[in-house]
Amino acid sequence: MDIIKAIEHEQLKDTVPVLDVGNTVRVSVKIKEGEKERIQIFEGIIIKKQGGGLNETFTVRKISYGVGVEKTFLLHSPMVEKVEVVRVGKARRAKLNYLRDRIGKDAKTKEKVGARIENKVVVLKEALEEDTADTTEEPVEEPVEKAEVVETVQEPTTETVQEVKEKEDNTDETTDKKEE
Repeated sequence: MDIIKAIEHEQLKDTVPVLDVGNTVRVSVKIKEGEKERIQIFEGIIIKKQGGGLNETFTVRKISYGVGVEKTFLLHSPMVEKVEVVRVGKARRAKLNYLRDRIGKDAKTKEKVGARIENKVVVLKEALEEDTADTTEEPVEEPVEKAEVVETVQEPTTETVQEVKEKEDNTDETTDKKEE
């Protein structure tokens, strides 16, 4: 692996959300004010995605008090806490720059009919770590405690319906005899 790719790989997040242009998202961003740090939510429509790898960015646009506000976020930035999909939008273009000229209801994308809001994520680091672990390290033995737990678990018994009914009948007969 190339040195630059190795350094970039360390900076990547483990999982990243699947973002599409036209979706309405809620981005939780860490804001540092003096010594205090808080999380601020920025909700808007994704109008474009750019780049790839560590430099992948997405631009979110919202209208606040009649003024259009756009923010560009680095996907792998430690300042971006999480990204939630609020609404799945229908977009037929890669960049929705035409939304900048629109106001009111026209500044939104149509909602995709029948789309479910799913916060899908893509796992990036797990697959690469497994490949490197297989080539460099020996397999680690499983702890003994885990094996003990497996032994204490009872396997479900397979009884037919007739056997269960016979047991119930036998218990009913013994209770009847005790009552007499």
